[in-house]
Amino acid sequence: EQDREIGNRLSHGEPVDREAPSALPPLSDEAPKNRLGLAQWLFSEKHPLTARVAVNRLWQQCFGRGIVKSTADFGNQGDLPTHPELLDYLALEYRNNGWDTKAILRMVVTSSTYRQSGHLRPGEAKSDAENRWLARGPAGKLTAEMLRDQALAASGLLNDKLGGKWVKPYQPKGLWNEMASDIGEPIYRPSRGTDLFRRSLYTYFKRTIPPPDMLTMDAAERTVCTVKRQETSTPLQSLVVLNSPLYAEASRYLAQQLLTDGKSGEDMIEVAFARVVSRKPAPPEKDILLGMLAENTNYFANDPAATDELLAIGTAPPPKDIDRLALAASTLVVSAIFNLDGAQRLYPPSFLA
Repeated sequence: EQDREIGNRLSHGEPVDREAPSALPPLSDEAPKNRLGLAQWLFSEKHPLTARVAVNRLWQQCFGRGIVKSTADFGNQGDLPTHPELLDYLALEYRNNGWDTKAILRMVVTSSTYRQSGHLRPGEAKSDAENRWLARGPAGKLTAEMLRDQALAASGLLNDKLGGKWVKPYQPKGLWNEMASDIGEPIYRPSRGTDLFRRSLYTYFKRTIPPPDMLTMDAAERTVCTVKRQETSTPLQSLVVLNSPLYAEASRYLAQQLLTDGKSGEDMIEVAFARVVSRKPAPPEKDILLGMLAENTNYFANDPAATDELLAIGTAPPPKDIDRLALAASTLVVSAIFNLDGAQRLYPPSFLA
């Protein structure tokens, strides 16, 4: 008998039926041999993997590392769980509560484990650099979407409407026309009004032209499945936060609110710092920002055109009766606060207290 040519669809071997892998529970006799049967098998109470894989990815989303480190591989090539009983408990809670993702995430983020300080203790950098034993809380960087939403929320611009159509945020002029070729609409039309400030979840995402701000911050291009997001480590992130129209408008809007409320100088810096970084500024940080405020005030006093250029960014002009010089100087200070490392990291509430 001649060896059949492997990979050739015309060279038939033994028939293969639609069955579950032998290492896992078999398909039910009543289950149809189609996608419905596959779905029933995946969510069967006897299936050991679906809930565990799901809660492990949710744990990774919160802590930066899954209970099983190899999030995409639960087989014999993957890592063993650091806390197998915790993984089992969370999986059962998730399944028994009707696969309620919001409930299981709430359980994780309100736990004493998550609410620990994210700071390294002496010796932990060597003994437990990956926080395998959960002796501290998470301290990862915000993702591109989280960073954008955080800036909008801290500034007061966030439109938290739920559901509805996608929206198109700011994008550099000409980029869409250059990349779209003859596919779809050749002109990029940004959304209007408060739709510009909807959460990143609703951002229109074309795989051939991903939102450039998010792509710069290592957001997934969505051309392949991404189980774990890469933490942003590029200096271009600072370039986006300091120069993007959205972050510039968020900085101006927060400064505008504080000045309207009668905050100025040191008070304005303390309130803005608390809104963005969720803690009070240390004395050296406050001194640097006060020096920056004085320097910016002097700069814009000598260059009215630069003041007008900065305050023209965004969809809504500032109030006519506001001190434009103070607003411009304060806007750059708030922008610097948004660019601090502490403003771009995810810390649990106990650390922020």
